[in-house]
Amino acid sequence: MGMPISHLTLRQLQAIRAVYETGRISAAAERLNVSQSAASVLLSQAEAALGNRLFDRTTRHIAPTEAAELTIGTITRILDDVQALGVLTDDLRNLDRGRIRIAATPATGIALLPTTVRRFKTKYPNVELSMNDCAPDQFFSIIRDEKVDFGLGIASVDRGEFDVQVVHSDPLCLLCNVDHRLAKQSTVSWADLKGEPMIISRRDYGVRAVVEHHLRNAGAGLEIANEIGFLYSAEWMVTCDMGVSVFPSRLAEEIRSRDVCKVPIVEPVATRDIGIVTKKGRSLPEAAAKFAEMLVEDLR
Repeated sequence: MGMPISHLTLRQLQAIRAVYETGRISAAAERLNVSQSAASVLLSQAEAALGNRLFDRTTRHIAPTEAAELTIGTITRILDDVQALGVLTDDLRNLDRGRIRIAATPATGIALLPTTVRRFKTKYPNVELSMNDCAPDQFFSIIRDEKVDFGLGIASVDRGEFDVQVVHSDPLCLLCNVDHRLAKQSTVSWADLKGEPMIISRRDYGVRAVVEHHLRNAGAGLEIANEIGFLYSAEWMVTCDMGVSVFPSRLAEEIRSRDVCKVPIVEPVATRDIGIVTKKGRSLPEAAAKFAEMLVEDLR
């Protein structure tokens, strides 16, 4: 009994094609970079696996049999597909192709991603970047459902369901109108915010929990002027003196209005940790891992 066809190796298939195309064992051996006897062994093993003689051998000539003529097309397609697979994996490894899918809220994207996106696209122009600018309450479900490779967002999540690599700790600062009583101070404390109408993100959004925690500890409490779904809505509200707001410093840097003053909050300094969030146990594709590596460099 011959060996099963599933035991055929790529080397044996290469030997069949080389003998078929060259018509000689010696020429096939040279193409395969093996000895003539090794090429003969490969061919004999392939014939045993297929259960058919593929070539009629004479002292001067090798002629393909009907079995060879019927199988050579399939053998060629298999070898071409394997070669294409090798090119594809090389391209993915070398970032000559691929796709990265990232989730980030609009505010996080504006504040943290542009530098890395520009640098990555310059270095790896053939890799497609797909951004999901989700709402904060969609962020974790998108990652859980594997609609993205990773998310860039708040790192304080259930570690049983997600893996988190903290990449940036952002100190919080106060945004107020330039005519506000606190605008002239070099720093403010949480206690200074007592009684101030606050423009703040909805519950479970953004820095809401951090702000509430520090105001409570300072005995200030939270007086809500407006609850917002998108953090940058606070900019125009502050310019209209509708209240004050608390922003991560990196996001505050993106506010250009001359009517908005940014003041560091101390006693204590509070930060918002931003992390690369992935579904538990899921590794990043090559291109996404390289993007994450570059993002960490840029955020330093």
